[in-house]
Amino acid sequence: MKVADTMHAIAVQSERLVPTTRPVPKPQAGQALIKVMAAGINRPDLMQRKGLYPPQPGASDIPGLEIAGIVTELGDNTGNLKIGDKVCALVTGGGYAEYCLASAPLCLPIPDNLSYVEAAAIPETFFTVWSNVFDRGQLQKGETLLVHGGTSGIGTTAIQLAKAFDANMFVTAGSAAKCQFCLRLGADAAINYKEQDFVAEIAKLTDNKGVNLILDMIGGDYFPRNLQCLAIEGRLVQIAVQQSPLSDINLWTIMQKRLTITGSTLRARDDAFKADIANKLLAKVWPLLISGQVKPIIYSTFPLVDAMKAHELMESSQHIGKIILTVDS
Repeated sequence: MKVADTMHAIAVQSERLVPTTRPVPKPQAGQALIKVMAAGINRPDLMQRKGLYPPQPGASDIPGLEIAGIVTELGDNTGNLKIGDKVCALVTGGGYAEYCLASAPLCLPIPDNLSYVEAAAIPETFFTVWSNVFDRGQLQKGETLLVHGGTSGIGTTAIQLAKAFDANMFVTAGSAAKCQFCLRLGADAAINYKEQDFVAEIAKLTDNKGVNLILDMIGGDYFPRNLQCLAIEGRLVQIAVQQSPLSDINLWTIMQKRLTITGSTLRARDDAFKADIANKLLAKVWPLLISGQVKPIIYSTFPLVDAMKAHELMESSQHIGKIILTVDS
């Protein structure tokens, strides 16, 4: 498969996204070069554009953390990958381009029933949810999970996976229409945070017992309210901050309830850590994707050159599910 020397890509300039031309990167040992057919938009991309979440040393400065496409070149030691394989991949950057490098262990086969657009919606959200809800958060059958932002890519993934593994699922969302969507997707309860106090609603839903696990992307004044919502031995997993990173903490609440508070970011973790998640997804989640029991929720697509418009849509918070960039073949 012949690869050109240069490619179209999207660069960050003065907090804007602008089309540019870059050399096509060359795969090193353990890497695959992917011809990108579609790339997912995620909030870390917005933060990178604003200078708040720079790529780690050695990563591409081109935004984009998840892609779907075709393997076009391989470095040494890439396992069973073959040129021509259709894969989706979690990457450390570079997704907003015609070609992108990916670590071979993080390239997962696209199920036959999914398009490139649907496959591009999988890596960042499914890796994040599995790592934080099931590994770090240790969600068990019969427990109750609360996710803030039920119609986000993370939220729509968490709803489906929690229900697939027999947990109870509560969400917050910002409109009646979004709450109804979450309920149709499988959530057991959806709280309109603009009209309802989620702390009071969780108390009603759980007979004042609280939930076992909370996945939070908001931070700020949600933190002390989350502690109120947790049951005895409850766990809070913080994976992003959309409000202030600072918050008041009532240590008595933590001690009296014996709470566990943790958090993580995925981008900076090494390939071995991410490969472990990939293997778990292949074993536990890929059969659900293949059967159609779980599916990526796509809200809108934009051509690569309109990446800035895609960011503006995400910033509006009007979307439900994923926003995807498509790349001309």
